[in-house]
Amino acid sequence: MHHIPSLLDRLRGRLVVSCQARVGEPLHGSAHMTAMALSAIAGGAGGIRCEGPEDVRAIRNATDLPLIGLWKVGHEGVYITPTLEHAVQVAEAGADLVAIDATARQRPDGRTLDETIAALTERGIGVMADVSTLDEGIAAARAGATVVGTTLSGYTPDTTGASGPDVALVAALAAAVDVPVIAEGRIQRPGQLAAAFDAGAWAVVVGGAITRPASITAGFVEAIPADAGRRAAERGRLHV
Repeated sequence: MHHIPSLLDRLRGRLVVSCQARVGEPLHGSAHMTAMALSAIAGGAGGIRCEGPEDVRAIRNATDLPLIGLWKVGHEGVYITPTLEHAVQVAEAGADLVAIDATARQRPDGRTLDETIAALTERGIGVMADVSTLDEGIAAARAGATVVGTTLSGYTPDTTGASGPDVALVAALAAAVDVPVIAEGRIQRPGQLAAAFDAGAWAVVVGGAITRPASITAGFVEAIPADAGRRAAERGRLHV
C-alpha cells in the first residue's frame, strides 16, 4: 500500500465523478462509461468511481487518475462489493481503491467487516468504506479502511427518507476519524459540493447529477408547466 499516501494527496480537494449505468440503460457498457469518464476528466474531475471489473479495466486503460472501483451484485442488502472475492477482482482490474459496503449488516460470504478489510489490507488493496452512520464510519476506520464515505446514508433501513446530501454525517465523521472522509450521495448542485468540503470532506463524489442524462432530462421535463402546450398553441395562432 505504498502508493496510498500519494493517491490520497491526488484526491484531496477534488471532485470524483461516479460513472455507472445499469443493465438495460442506453449508456450501459464499458465503451460508454469510458467516454463518460473521459468527458468528466475533460471537465476537471480529479478521479473516477466506476462499477464492475469490465468498466474498471476499460477506464484504467484510458486514464491514470485515481480510480475507485466497486462491483454491485444484486439490489438489496449488502450488494456493493459484497465479498472479499469481488473486492479482489475489482482491484485486479485496476482500481486504486475498492469501495465496499461497510454497514453493520451481515455480509453474504460470512466474513465480518474487520476480517474483510484485514484480508484486503494484507493484499495491499486500499479500501473505501461506504457507510450510512457515524458508528459505522468509526468502526470502519478502526478496522483499517483507507477512506470512509457517506455513500450509504439514506439507503439503509435505518437511514431512509433523506432528501439531500448528509452533510451532517460528513462533519461528524471528519471530527471523529483519522482517515479521509469522502462525501457521496444525493449531491445535485455545486453549492452542495461546496458545503460538503466546508464540513470537512477530503473529496466529493458526484454521480447522477453529472452522468445520468435520463434523470437529468426528466428533471427538466417535470418543470414544464401543465398548460405550456396550450399557451404555445395560442401564441402560434396569433402569429399566423
